[in-house]
Amino acid sequence: MSDLRPAARAADPTPSTRALRGLDALNFFLADVRDGLGPYLAIYLIAVRGPDQGWNEATAGLVMTIAGIAGLIAQTPAGALIDRTHHKRAIVIAGAVAVTLSCLALPFITNFALVAATQSLAGIAGAIFPPALAAITLGVVGPKAFSKRIGRNEGFNHAGNAVSAVIAGVTAYWFGPIVVFWLMAVLAALSIGAMLMIRAEEIDDDLARGLDSAAEPAGAHQPEGWRMLLQNRTLVLFAGLAALFHLSNAAMLPSVGQLLTHVSGKDYATSLIAVCIVAAQCVMVPMAILVGHKADSFGRKPIFLVAFGILALRGVLYTLSNNPYYLVAVQCLDGIGAGIYGALFPIVVADLTRGTGRFNVAQGAVATAQGIGAALSASLAGIIIVAAGYSTAFLVLAAIAGAGFALYLFLMPETRGIDPTPTPSAKGAAPLAVPAE
Repeated sequence: MSDLRPAARAADPTPSTRALRGLDALNFFLADVRDGLGPYLAIYLIAVRGPDQGWNEATAGLVMTIAGIAGLIAQTPAGALIDRTHHKRAIVIAGAVAVTLSCLALPFITNFALVAATQSLAGIAGAIFPPALAAITLGVVGPKAFSKRIGRNEGFNHAGNAVSAVIAGVTAYWFGPIVVFWLMAVLAALSIGAMLMIRAEEIDDDLARGLDSAAEPAGAHQPEGWRMLLQNRTLVLFAGLAALFHLSNAAMLPSVGQLLTHVSGKDYATSLIAVCIVAAQCVMVPMAILVGHKADSFGRKPIFLVAFGILALRGVLYTLSNNPYYLVAVQCLDGIGAGIYGALFPIVVADLTRGTGRFNVAQGAVATAQGIGAALSASLAGIIIVAAGYSTAFLVLAAIAGAGFALYLFLMPETRGIDPTPTPSAKGAAPLAVPAE
């Protein structure tokens, strides 16, 4: 790939209406595709395959862990690829096709290794979407409008999840869990159309990687994700906090889905988990937009603390009742915690990498740590559920969130306005600076 790049536009571009509507549609339709089957995977393996084919909470959790590990290994290379490439649209489209084909193959295979392989492929392809969407957004709207636009992106993302969950819940009641596979295919096709609404020339590749201009020379060295983490102590800390958040959060909804399978029966489990998703996503929409509008005025830290606090509370509340309506009500709290996290994650990373040209590598590196937490979460919860029951699992997940709250409160600085400008080294390179704490 050539290192010759066109001169960057102004740091505050004026995007076309078509491009802005394309971002809205892309985040809406790609919402379900980017996460693969998500909680529906556990429902499908337990409710449809079941113990007769060797599937239970532990084996389903193991598949999700394997897929998560594959995805997290791909995170940093995905970020580096997005930083370098001038073909971001083509990469997003290829990722959507790969995730969809991997999931559509699932009803036709029963072997554990094949199931794990297809979901691992989906996890690897899905690693492209978070850095690509954030990079495309930054390249289209510029850094000053980035916080508000990310909030709007997340709002459309959660709205897309809610609508697709409603459709899945209603159609699954009549046609069974298999319907989620065909729904994903339709959404993938629509997301490809949305991506094509954003013209390639409207994505400034320099702004998209976190540069304010085309000041970085062609062929400049691209540091690996691990190097970036080691050179930026605040980014290291944030990566650890991201891992704790997902170690606590990732297994909660799948565990609730498994619990609903036992208390309500497999015929209603998919519909009930869809209700849980819709309830949370409906809260996430205004929450993400609110975070995007207030992150610059309130600061990042107090809002992030709310996310950790709500996550811990949610884990405790799950232990108080097995009533399906109660569990759906508690799941609404996920809309607050996850809504905040999703909107603030790229904003904090952008704070810590502003002007360095390493925004997407940093996203990939932190997402790798986040993915480690998410991948371990499913197996941790599954093992605890089998050994000690659902209540114990939820309390352990809540305790992890509580630890994350304390660490963020006492160790993480406010990143709004932090100066990450690199200082040239003795060799003439420009390593990432360590922000003042």
